[in-house]
Amino acid sequence: MMAANLLSHDEIVRLLAVGPDRICAATKRHADDELAQRPAPDEWSPNEILARLRCCQDVWGDDRVVRMLTEDHPTIRAVNPRTWLAQTDYPQLPFHESLEAFTSQRGRFVTILSDLSPEQWTRSGTFTGGGRPREYTVHTEADALARHERSHIKQIEVLCATMRQSVETPNCDSSSG
Repeated sequence: MMAANLLSHDEIVRLLAVGPDRICAATKRHADDELAQRPAPDEWSPNEILARLRCCQDVWGDDRVVRMLTEDHPTIRAVNPRTWLAQTDYPQLPFHESLEAFTSQRGRFVTILSDLSPEQWTRSGTFTGGGRPREYTVHTEADALARHERSHIKQIEVLCATMRQSVETPNCDSSSG
């Protein structure tokens, strides 16, 4: 990915900060059991989408980005978020409980990114395990996370807009910024 194509630091932080709020707004009137239902057999439920977002945060944010910030040019064996998903209980958790955990986790991550100097955004690591080793930076990984998440949040918003609205779930307070 060329640097000219990357989102700005501020835009990455903004997108990642508002993600949980957008999910909350789209889902707060829906019960956990509704959010676990697939709209069609070959489509993901909102709960499955959230589980995938949580895995991406775990892998791309909390592992890769944090390691590049805390270690000098680490060599990181790349883990696919889908592989990580199979090792979690995220798809089985009630949606609103999972969203609360994601919101808290994201809040911590946004705080880390918000405090970075321009030089820290350029910290890098070597990623192995998916073909030839590749070099990534904090900026490229945070950018990938923000871009990937945008389409999935929109997917949740569209799914929830077409669902019947059944309940108001009051505890969608954001701690993400």
